[in-house]
Amino acid sequence: MREYLGVEKSFDVIHLDLNYANKDMAIFFIDGFIKDDIFLHIMSLLAELKEEDLEEHTLDRLLKRYIPYVELATERDLINAANQVLAGQTALIVDGIDQAILIDTRTYPARTPQEPDIERVVRGSKDGYVETLVFNTTLTRRKVRDRSLRMEFMQVGRRSKTDVVICYIEDIADVELVENIKKSLEKIDTDGIPMAEKTVEEYISGNHWNPYPTVRYTERPDTAAVHLLEGHVCIIVDGSPSVIITPTTFWHHVQHAEEYRNKPIVGAYLRIVRFLGVLISIFLIPLWYLYAVHPEVLPDVLSFIGPNKKGNVPLFLQFLIVEIGIDMLRMAAIHTPNSLATALGIVAALMIGQVAVEVGLFSNEVILYIAVAAIGMFATPSYELSMANRITRLVLLIITGVFGSVGFVIGTFAWILLLANMKSYKVPYLWPFIPFDFKAFMDIIIRAPIPLKRTRPKFLDPKDPDR
Repeated sequence: MREYLGVEKSFDVIHLDLNYANKDMAIFFIDGFIKDDIFLHIMSLLAELKEEDLEEHTLDRLLKRYIPYVELATERDLINAANQVLAGQTALIVDGIDQAILIDTRTYPARTPQEPDIERVVRGSKDGYVETLVFNTTLTRRKVRDRSLRMEFMQVGRRSKTDVVICYIEDIADVELVENIKKSLEKIDTDGIPMAEKTVEEYISGNHWNPYPTVRYTERPDTAAVHLLEGHVCIIVDGSPSVIITPTTFWHHVQHAEEYRNKPIVGAYLRIVRFLGVLISIFLIPLWYLYAVHPEVLPDVLSFIGPNKKGNVPLFLQFLIVEIGIDMLRMAAIHTPNSLATALGIVAALMIGQVAVEVGLFSNEVILYIAVAAIGMFATPSYELSMANRITRLVLLIITGVFGSVGFVIGTFAWILLLANMKSYKVPYLWPFIPFDFKAFMDIIIRAPIPLKRTRPKFLDPKDPDR
């Protein structure tokens, strides 16, 4: 154990040689992971033991009487026991016993649950997932107190041994779906997953060069609970505040908790506005550029479309420069301290944007439509989907700039074909649009009142389809 854990090479790996009740004992733990007050209490109780207390049935007596703690386990394999020590547990080895006693007195540096930045709501719960696995499973159980809610534990990564939990409701979730997800996680063969849920997604989703996400992320326990009750499976990875929801369709990424925190008619309006924002973020720039370059295809009522002053740079290059500039601004905002973020916005809006228009580098219309498209991108609830749509917009813009209207039509068709051929665990990505299901499609387009939603989604093949 000392050699495997590298006790003398790492200052935070602690090994104590003790003698209680005339028996040699050894304790191994990682400094900073154990609850000091609890473990000192356990050691004080062991120190009071007499030799005759452990003469017979030593292991049973320690587990059932003399170590008063709820989370106890035993392990015959010393390597497995050492791995559990590295995971934060404490190993107690007693002379004469062929099993190590594992005492789970773990405590982790953790922040308190708070509302996620990406999934804010005006009215509703303000708690969100954190980076600690046990906290996240507790937050989930607080929302779903079903007796069949299952939290299946496994470890991923030969070296990192990252804790992963598969969460589902056994009485609802499809058995085949759960087994497929388990097999996908078991097939992950790598030394570690330091990027947590993103690395897991790349292994289980495939289609590495496809920008569109086939799983959904959430940092809200109530959102995860809604999907669990529908029959989805959640994957919780230790070290990440984002929970993976699978399988998902395209439409899952454009839904938001805010829609269900308002009256149905208000939620339906918000959803329609959000869909409009998503479409604008993809098609507004390529379509406006097409009309600006080929004004002959415009009807008379739309004759105002097009730049009044084209500027000194070709229109196509203007769009590319501004698109790249917005991405640079976004990255700069991420890396800029909060105290300087306002100053960064002023510099970008006034000193760069306005001056660039005044000197004739850009036209006013380019700045306007890029800003509208950016608003549509930020209105997309899923960050992953918004970035995928951004890539699509750039590709459409380039194809339209090179091939004109034919390129725009072919690019749009190829985009639809790409999404139609995608699947998430055998679930068509565009369901219920392709294949078409009128009732389910209307439920996607219009936020229906909760009392009228009496069945679970068909594509999940739930055991209990009736709510």
